[in-house]
Amino acid sequence: MNKKLSVSTICVQGGWQPKNGEPRILPIYQSTTFKYDTTEQMARLFDLEESGYFYTRLQNPTNDAVASKIAALEGGVGAMLTSSGQAANFYAVFNICEAGDHFISSSAIYGGTFNLFGVTMKKLGIECTFVDPDASEEELAKAFRPNTKLVFGETIANPGMNVLDIEKFARVAHAHGVPLIVDNTFATPVNCRPLEWGADIVTHSTTKYMDGHATSVGGVLVDGGKFDWDAHADKFPGLTTPDASYHGLTYTKKFGNAAYLTKATAQLMRDMGSIQSPFNAFLVNLGLETLHLRMQRHCENAQKVAEYLQSHPKVAWVRYCGLEGDKYYELGKKYLSNGSCGVLSFGVKGSRDDAARLMDNFKFIAIVTHVADVRTCVLHPASHTHRQLSDEQLIEAGVAPDLIRLSVGIEDVDDIIADLEQALAAL
Repeated sequence: MNKKLSVSTICVQGGWQPKNGEPRILPIYQSTTFKYDTTEQMARLFDLEESGYFYTRLQNPTNDAVASKIAALEGGVGAMLTSSGQAANFYAVFNICEAGDHFISSSAIYGGTFNLFGVTMKKLGIECTFVDPDASEEELAKAFRPNTKLVFGETIANPGMNVLDIEKFARVAHAHGVPLIVDNTFATPVNCRPLEWGADIVTHSTTKYMDGHATSVGGVLVDGGKFDWDAHADKFPGLTTPDASYHGLTYTKKFGNAAYLTKATAQLMRDMGSIQSPFNAFLVNLGLETLHLRMQRHCENAQKVAEYLQSHPKVAWVRYCGLEGDKYYELGKKYLSNGSCGVLSFGVKGSRDDAARLMDNFKFIAIVTHVADVRTCVLHPASHTHRQLSDEQLIEAGVAPDLIRLSVGIEDVDDIIADLEQALAAL
């Protein structure tokens, strides 16, 4: 796909490029395996001597077409679909970290990722230091250790709505010879392309805006292809030294700027198998075809809802970077010039219990765990997605006890505001 095409055109036309007489629409290759005529052909595939399909856990034509579209949208050299966004973030880190290593993450991230990094990966011998995303470069630099392997953050934090200063985090990461990984789920490549701001690897939960209809769980890992692993070879032996499981192949020597992605696919996916099903990938592609249109409506609606809430006497505060005066307004203008997303957070005047009661008052705004699809929905993270965190951890993750996460859909905005109005009136 020509990289000069706009994001909107790539959403519609990217990925699947049918040849003469082939299906115009991306087919579902719902097959676990693929046939070859000779032993030598399959042997070359297993030795990574040539590309092709032999087992869906490693590669599948449907999945590859969708991954190719997402890579083009983000401006990366390639991408790998995973079974969930959590799997994508785990693979992104584990691909370059092993027992005894350390990495740094913004503390303002999704609660499940916070728990993955702070608890589960610690059991694997990989330690994470969480840092304030608003910290200065000097403060961030103090978190680095000799065994630090990467820095991680979210473009727009879920659910705190912090906007990451990508260039700042990239400068500090690169000054210490490590890559920056950015989860771009909420912004999507329609509204932000982190690789253009200095990030090296991008992840998404495709479950959210990319699918957009709450039909398929999935994730994706995008390799920017610009980080020089060999320049810091001692930090990344998994990429720069021979892999015994592939007859001594060295990824950087064999695959160049696609070394990171190839290792993630050929080694981690081979061994752990968190694949996205071809059918789910097909559904994600349908969502991607309208992503550019939906994001515009999500942002327009969310801006109007945020302004309404900001002026309501029963609302204590609103966090949405599109609001003038918001803490992240200037960063939003810099990194999210087309709009941020449809998600905002706010708190009502009163107690934590009042926040929970408000959600019970809604008529069509649904209480669901999901976020970022076409239907407006709401959640109280302290009671739901982040309930495994202590009060101290909640504050560290940017989740106030009264925080309500509102995911504004693409319905008529007047109907959304009317439901908010009657729910607030009943408090």
